[in-house]
Amino acid sequence: MPNKCILTTIALTLTLSLFSQENTDVKKYKNEIGIVFTDLANGTGLLRYERLLNNHFSVALSAGYKTENGLISFRGIDANSIKTNDFNYFGYKLIPEVRYYFKNTMIGSMDGFYVGAYVKYSDFKSDLNGTYVSEDNTNYDVEYDADFKVTSIGLMAGYKLRLSKRFFIDFLIAGPGGGHYNFKLVQKKSLPTEFYEKLNNALSEYGIFDFINSDFEFKDVDLRSKFSTISFRYGITVGYSF
Repeated sequence: MPNKCILTTIALTLTLSLFSQENTDVKKYKNEIGIVFTDLANGTGLLRYERLLNNHFSVALSAGYKTENGLISFRGIDANSIKTNDFNYFGYKLIPEVRYYFKNTMIGSMDGFYVGAYVKYSDFKSDLNGTYVSEDNTNYDVEYDADFKVTSIGLMAGYKLRLSKRFFIDFLIAGPGGGHYNFKLVQKKSLPTEFYEKLNNALSEYGIFDFINSDFEFKDVDLRSKFSTISFRYGITVGYSF
């Protein structure tokens, strides 16, 4: 009888020890890193880090750089007297965010349905280069340097699917918000006065300028303009917990 009690005690002790160790292993995965795969299609390498704060809340920071390569670009001007290159841009962006997970994350990992809020800051640069043929058939080089900064604030909702103890897929389903754009153009070469009227007429045919206030026009001085419009965020992230 004493031997049975001793064996039972040892077995119970080992079981509790293993359970405690397993529970500790699960709880220690309070950090996650990931790559936002949907941004790769637009030439952006965006890395994401997330840290669990308590049972339901976490904070995260995404940072990345966009190259000129990508699926999104704006077609250049192809008018009778003005022709320019396509408008490709490059730069970096930062996205801090806070999330609330409906599932109790302290007994597992950061997964399941969540809601949250984010701020997205982008700083992009580009150029506008081309040629202009005046009414007297004189050729001019068109050269502008462009710099535009975007600050967006919004809400988000999504679902994080746990593939294993370490790996996951994060589906950011919806992220509506509002964006504030600060746009600047610097002229590098002088052009005749007649050029600006023809350029503005050509740009009026581009739908994107419908979002910009009516004062947004090219002139023979450096151009600055600010405007606000709606923004939207979505994405698929594949990551690793540690």
